[in-house]
Amino acid sequence: MEYNKINNTDISFFESIIGEDFVFTNKKYLFEYSHDETEDISLLPEVVIKPSNTNEVSAILKYCNDRLIPVTVSGGKTGLSGGCIPLYSGLALNMSRFNKILDIDTNNLQATVEPGVINQNFRNAVEEKGLFYPPDPASKGSCQLGGNLAENAGGPKALKYGVTKDYVLNLEIVLPNGEVVMTGANVLKNSTGYNLTQLLIGSEGTLAIITKIIFKLIPKPTKDITMLVPFYCIEEACKSVSKVFSSGLNPSALEFMERDAIDWTIKYTDINMTIEDDVKAHLLIEFDGNDVEVLHNNCEEISKIMLDFKCGDILLADSQRQKDQLWMLRRKIGEAVKSNSVYKEEDTVVPRAELPKLIGGVKTIGNKYGFKSVCYGHAGDGNLHINIIKDSMSDHKWKNELDNAIREIFLLTKKLGGTISGEHGIGLVQKKYIDIVISAESKRIQKEIKKIFDPNLILNPGKIFS
Repeated sequence: MEYNKINNTDISFFESIIGEDFVFTNKKYLFEYSHDETEDISLLPEVVIKPSNTNEVSAILKYCNDRLIPVTVSGGKTGLSGGCIPLYSGLALNMSRFNKILDIDTNNLQATVEPGVINQNFRNAVEEKGLFYPPDPASKGSCQLGGNLAENAGGPKALKYGVTKDYVLNLEIVLPNGEVVMTGANVLKNSTGYNLTQLLIGSEGTLAIITKIIFKLIPKPTKDITMLVPFYCIEEACKSVSKVFSSGLNPSALEFMERDAIDWTIKYTDINMTIEDDVKAHLLIEFDGNDVEVLHNNCEEISKIMLDFKCGDILLADSQRQKDQLWMLRRKIGEAVKSNSVYKEEDTVVPRAELPKLIGGVKTIGNKYGFKSVCYGHAGDGNLHINIIKDSMSDHKWKNELDNAIREIFLLTKKLGGTISGEHGIGLVQKKYIDIVISAESKRIQKEIKKIFDPNLILNPGKIFS
């Protein structure tokens, strides 16, 4: 596809629509929108704009569609698959000014928000009214809701409550031709035509631009208990996970953390914690609800299960401060790994009973190719984040052999019944592996869907599929 470069006439048009103060062309600003949190990839857009309402987005998209200017939408730029990197330069359209919570309907347990609202700000606002929006990615303090929809974000609470898609009732979207469309209805049941709402979630900004979101909410649980369980064997920690669920327990979160992940995070933060030398991994487990007695009974039951899998002394958080510290330990792992070494992060997901085979296979593949791996993630739903660390691996091997190693990890993942992304998306960096899990016919259908929404291929080109 041949796209047009942005010229002064184009810039004048953008300024006429959204104002000169929200059109940026200086190189320092362009660099800010050339990357997200994906490794060290950076590709400059030609122009960055920040519209503030649906009409502005509509006018901009129609113009760019007519002029064949590529448009890459961005939010908080916290993604881990290169989803908002402007591969073909062009226009970076940032949604940070769409930052209003328009309505919280306590009668119908719904909220209407704009896509630039920060996840944590939204969660705080609904919790003030006794309501709950569960999706809680690690970057919840900076990621925006529009980006969460683009990647169908999850987080620890996804285990009990589901991911982003489970809370979206309806969307206002702008198509590349400038048309504004509502994808569904503000109701809990809807069997009226194709489900365009769910199609848009996880589409990574390739089909349309979301300008309004109608969420379903639930009542907020009032109590929670947090436990940290040490293990002397990584595989035993993973094996214990499926036993928890086959025993009928339903934790609100069950997170896996390998020893190195914790050690690096303790060094990276001011968390004060000592770990026994023989401990190889931890499970961070949370139960929530409204009955403290039930929660304590759950903890007792899970403690009995853990003892069958060579665990150490279980820590039961005795204060909110200690709970917050344990969750900080988990949420800061990604940042700690990035600060420690050159790395690549993979986002595999398998049926949870297959986790021991997956992590064992990852270590075997690492030994074969000479890289170190640090693993952590949402063990309760089989979602393992694999950080491949360059460590002492030679530059030549890192450049020329790592793709083969990652392909082996993904082939193993598929063999175990899984897929290559649980919540980070395909974006730019994973598309070369998508053939492992998506058939040629499925790929053809998905590309045809893209063409129906975006016949000129201007929206986030080069992502998901080549």
